[in-house]
Amino acid sequence: MTANGSSQTSLQPASATATLGHAELQPADIFLSIIIPAHNEEHRLIPTLEKVLAFVHSQSWKSEVLVVENGSADRTFEVASEFAKGFPALRVLRESQRGKGLAVRRGMLEAAGRFRFLCDADLSMPIENVLRFLPPALGDPDVAIGSREAADSDVTEPARRRRMGRMFNRLVRWLVLPGIRDTQCGFKCFSAEAARFIFPRQQLVGMSFDVEVLYIARRAGYRIIEVPITWQYDADTRVRFVRDSMRMAGDLLTIRRNARRGIYD
Repeated sequence: MTANGSSQTSLQPASATATLGHAELQPADIFLSIIIPAHNEEHRLIPTLEKVLAFVHSQSWKSEVLVVENGSADRTFEVASEFAKGFPALRVLRESQRGKGLAVRRGMLEAAGRFRFLCDADLSMPIENVLRFLPPALGDPDVAIGSREAADSDVTEPARRRRMGRMFNRLVRWLVLPGIRDTQCGFKCFSAEAARFIFPRQQLVGMSFDVEVLYIARRAGYRIIEVPITWQYDADTRVRFVRDSMRMAGDLLTIRRNARRGIYD
């Protein structure tokens, strides 16, 4: 589906400081780009990359994997860069500023794939579920998002966390995105066209960026599909629900205010 409007003004240029990787793959060849934002992930990043790379190498189409390190206090960038030397399809990017939304925007705009898949570093969803987001399973989707609330999803999560997540999503549906049941799952797929339209307009760089980019997508006329997934709660999650939910609730009002000002047009 084509977005309304034709101008694409970059509102907040990315502040890249480093890029490592290989140039064997040409953009026209790449079917899937997998973007992994990484902040203080030196310990669990390599097992995740091993699984992701094994998966993409088992497919008939060409892929690339982009790790976007941002503002880490540990050796995430060094560990990822050393690992990338053995894999031509793996690129490591570095952002000088902290913010998951900043890392995701950088990866989405530097990716070359026909489809661009956001993948959390904890890999709480089995990487094989990626096939549910792509043709032929979904035809030719604009935006497909993992949903822990979809009828066929298989979710393992503490009941308290599940209740709190649902409370926040009710607020999201009321203020910003009616009808979407799970905006915060860290697995999302965008067509190249949708990514090129949406992410230059993104303003939020913290945890609420998911809601914002989906709001921009819907406002532009892109179809959003919720995809059932298998999902396993990670006790090492960086989300702190009480603190983060309060901050994110304020961000929902910022999205509404930005929309009134025409920032997303």
